[in-house]
Amino acid sequence: MYDRMITVTVDAASATPAASSLLLVDLAACCSPITGAVLDTAAAQRLAGVLKALGEPTRLRLVSIIAAQQGAEACVCDLTDPVGLSQPTVSHHLKILVDAGLLDRDQRGKWAYYRLVPEVLDALAGLLGNTSRSR
Repeated sequence: MYDRMITVTVDAASATPAASSLLLVDLAACCSPITGAVLDTAAAQRLAGVLKALGEPTRLRLVSIIAAQQGAEACVCDLTDPVGLSQPTVSHHLKILVDAGLLDRDQRGKWAYYRLVPEVLDALAGLLGNTSRSR
């Protein structure tokens, strides 16, 4: 049947962004890809939340734009024109990405700067990768 079940004991809905990032990284570090084990409900909800955050075209573009910047970091003021949206709308999308643990936010005076959390993207790649397993 199944080799093991992935278990996460943290309530993903109440986790802080930093804890959420750590939760995903810890999940990837301790567990096999989703094709190698059965996800429990909490792990599935956490992963679905991250995928939902990425599953919107503007948010995917924002991650891509930030990744393309030097240091994988960008000011919100530099993100509105490329996506053609107002600053409040872009900030809303960025908040969702921060809450999912995909971005970190740093306030510098009047502007917020966002940077990728590469460990979370690596963890996602690890969880979704390797579909070849012996059956």
